[in-house]
Amino acid sequence: MIALPALRDRKIAVLGLARSGLVAAQALRASGAQVLAWDDDAATCLAAAEKGVALTDLNAADPAGWAALVMSPGIPLTHPAPHPVAARALAAGVPVIGDIELLWQAGTGARFLGITGTNGKSTTTSLIGHILTQARHPVAIGGNLGTPVLSLPQLGADGTYVIEMSSYQLDLIAETRFAVAILLNVTPDHLERHGDMAGYVAAKTRIFRNQTAGDTAIIGVDDDWCRAVADELAQRPQPTQPSWPGLSRPSTSSRDTVLEGQRQLPDVDPRDKPGDDGNWVGGETTAAANVGATSRVIRISIERAVPGGIYVLDGQLIDDTDGHARPVADLGAIARLPGAHNWQNAAAAYAACRACGLDAATIVAGLVSFAGLAHRQELVATLGKVRFVNDSKATNADAAAKALGCYDAIHWIAGGVAKAGGIEPLRPFFPRIRHAYLIGTAAKQFQETLGSTVKSSLSGDLPTAVRAAANAASADPAEAPVVLLSPACASFDQYRNFEIRGDAFRQIVRDLVAEAAR
Repeated sequence: MIALPALRDRKIAVLGLARSGLVAAQALRASGAQVLAWDDDAATCLAAAEKGVALTDLNAADPAGWAALVMSPGIPLTHPAPHPVAARALAAGVPVIGDIELLWQAGTGARFLGITGTNGKSTTTSLIGHILTQARHPVAIGGNLGTPVLSLPQLGADGTYVIEMSSYQLDLIAETRFAVAILLNVTPDHLERHGDMAGYVAAKTRIFRNQTAGDTAIIGVDDDWCRAVADELAQRPQPTQPSWPGLSRPSTSSRDTVLEGQRQLPDVDPRDKPGDDGNWVGGETTAAANVGATSRVIRISIERAVPGGIYVLDGQLIDDTDGHARPVADLGAIARLPGAHNWQNAAAAYAACRACGLDAATIVAGLVSFAGLAHRQELVATLGKVRFVNDSKATNADAAAKALGCYDAIHWIAGGVAKAGGIEPLRPFFPRIRHAYLIGTAAKQFQETLGSTVKSSLSGDLPTAVRAAANAASADPAEAPVVLLSPACASFDQYRNFEIRGDAFRQIVRDLVAEAAR
């Protein structure tokens, strides 16, 4: 657990105690802070109390005297409406932050490497962590990936914290500086929490806001939003920031902006509230100076060559950061990084690890040895010529499309609880599907959509579907047929979550492999 000695005897409120909030409360208490902890869910409060966390109903507490409010990212800060405790804290000038900010203020001296984007964050985070680990670099991985950052080991100046950052978590950083920051892509998501697309993009670009000269910004430029962010970031100076506690903010003249088309929009932060002296309330009165230094911007693409960047053409990863456009890896030959979306992840990971000082050969060796993430196009086994792929994380059509676009001769297992639109958006991939084995409550609906275009069976449950698909795939004349679990559905009609569904698929496949070996 991370020590937070600078917060000894400071009064810190913690709102939300399910995961990261619970660890934050425990770390603060262990560091000698005065902790006022609460969760609006009674059962969660009880569980936290059983682990030694003292409870204070923050809904009835006066925020005067709080050094900070540490809030779990799942709790609304601005939209659709701020949580009442957050609103009162902001009105009182109390900094509202998250656990990542606490990790930064721990002052370990380690490098922070942050990854955000609408899609691909988890794979890219895990991939970077794997490459750095293989290179024997001290590293700890956490954040939105699932591990609360304050439960990570305390690294020294030679270490790197590799942190997956959601837009919710980025809303809760203040002074955290990512020496290497990645924005993979942006498509509409979580708009109910950010107000509109401009608010969502503004949250994502907070990952760059504290960067200074010598830092690296890595941006995927295959969507309009990210291209605009890259262009703006390359042209403007970055502000420096004083340290929290005491949270001070730059004046309005140096606030960040993001682009919406050709229109600049303010990076709206509800905590940025100027005091009478023009400085930011909640802290000291020292205004941060805009020193005119910019981070290095590296553009990545899987669609086109980007001069001075890193890109993928016909599966070849090309490094043009020195102007020589050198092919460094054949990504098409790496079985556990299938598809263009994974090539974007690989390009970002390569760029990040180069920024950390690794050579190309070491990075490529890490790409090749990466085992992939569970439930995300996870290659479970190969039985004869048939590959079994667990993509249980694909709980909607958009996610399933990425997997369906990676393979031919697909024996597709789909179904569960359908999302709006069903599988109609997947129609362009129907020619790739040899047969669909349909399960769960969506089975009949999906069969109607597939119609006569794709042969299908109402398998009902996963064991029946897997065995039927395995038998058919083994008889398929194709060179490399695939049994693909990519349900395009939620799981809760038959399984509590997608992880349990994916684990069940994995076990069924292992049983098939064991039976074949007898």
